[in-house]
Amino acid sequence: MSTRILLVDDEPLARHLLRELLADFPALAVAGECANGPEALAALQAGGYDVVFLDVQMPGLDGVQVLQQLRAAGQPLPLVVFVTAYDQYAVAAFGLHAVDYLLKPLDPDRFADCVRRVQQQLAQRDSHAAGADLAALLRAWPPAAPPPTPPAYQDRFLVKQPERQFFVPAADVCYLEATSSGVLLHLTGTAHPLRATLAQLAGRLDPAHFLRIHRSVIIHTEHIVEFKPWAHGEYLFRMANGLHVTSSRSYNGVIQQFLKRFV
Repeated sequence: MSTRILLVDDEPLARHLLRELLADFPALAVAGECANGPEALAALQAGGYDVVFLDVQMPGLDGVQVLQQLRAAGQPLPLVVFVTAYDQYAVAAFGLHAVDYLLKPLDPDRFADCVRRVQQQLAQRDSHAAGADLAALLRAWPPAAPPPTPPAYQDRFLVKQPERQFFVPAADVCYLEATSSGVLLHLTGTAHPLRATLAQLAGRLDPAHFLRIHRSVIIHTEHIVEFKPWAHGEYLFRMANGLHVTSSRSYNGVIQQFLKRFV
């Protein structure tokens, strides 16, 4: 039987992206959607869901308060994956043994890791242990936490060369490319290597300006000159420095979500 999934997020685009990502996993079936906390509470009280992808920050009744009310009513809890734009919420949930958490904007590779974790939990589920873990999370969570301060994103990169060291503003970077020895910052007319990994840098970049289109490429969206559909469902982007980069089809959902800003 398929695993029944409930999606809870007040942003329609976020729910749409979750559906697209889940479409790659036939064993997981989206059985319901909710746009706010009260709807989610009613759906979970009715039961029948194995896993809920639950947004943390929602007006009126946030995701954690939904779970607190279910627990207070003695309702059984499904496996919970928290979805949040804020690192401090994610770290708290993970440290207290929530099944998993996802940070917005959603990354397809990270999502696939989350699904594997969920499937392992479902295969080995011990309802008593799962309930104890969620109970610990709910006890530790403030009932009415104030909205967190938005994270500070990296606004420049330190480039180290044998003769000198200097800063490159993040706004000047057309795109970042993973290499065998680190990351290459592509600017207009030049490129600079960094001793880092793309995964390390991805979490420090402002998602309002940087978009990951491939496992090995993150582009600065303000440096996109044009783009067009390419082979096998991919996209070809021409950047302001005259170079072209190709997306991976697995990132199409993220790209479509970005493009919907301009509809």
